[in-house]
Amino acid sequence: MSKTTSRLFLILSMAIFGTIALFVRNIPLASSEIALYRAVLAILLIGFVLLLQKKNPVAGVSRKDLLLLLLSGAAMGFNWILLFEAYRYTTVSVATLSYYFAPVLVTLLCPFLFREKMSAKQIVCFAASTLGVVLIVGVSGAGGGNHLVGVLLGLGAATLYATVVLLNKYIKG
Repeated sequence: MSKTTSRLFLILSMAIFGTIALFVRNIPLASSEIALYRAVLAILLIGFVLLLQKKNPVAGVSRKDLLLLLLSGAAMGFNWILLFEAYRYTTVSVATLSYYFAPVLVTLLCPFLFREKMSAKQIVCFAASTLGVVLIVGVSGAGGGNHLVGVLLGLGAATLYATVVLLNKYIKG
């Protein structure tokens, strides 16, 4: 694949992900249904590609890794549900900001789970990110009860996304 084609695919995927909130807010289905349809569509499309390439998706995957992949997939599904619900309770920007707290959670948990050292720079960045989310989202609940619910749903989605990242770090194959 050429560099230009790769960049076009990257731009296309970013545009699709960036507009998902607009679709979710305007589709009259429950968040769980949207997540289910999204997962089924992904399974069908990926299955079709694997069929064309004549690849077995579980060939050579250990039972432990398969279990981790299944747990990771379940966490991703519930992550979508919480994120889509967050879009319904607060603004898209606040829900997205809450959701993008996931890397901060991964940075915080890696020293405990993988015995990685946190540098002074990472500690400062963690503190600044946390303070930034608190200041932008607002702890006072000025946006009303629904706003706070949306923030909490976004942070729940972030926690599940961080779980996906951390589970995938345990996969060896």
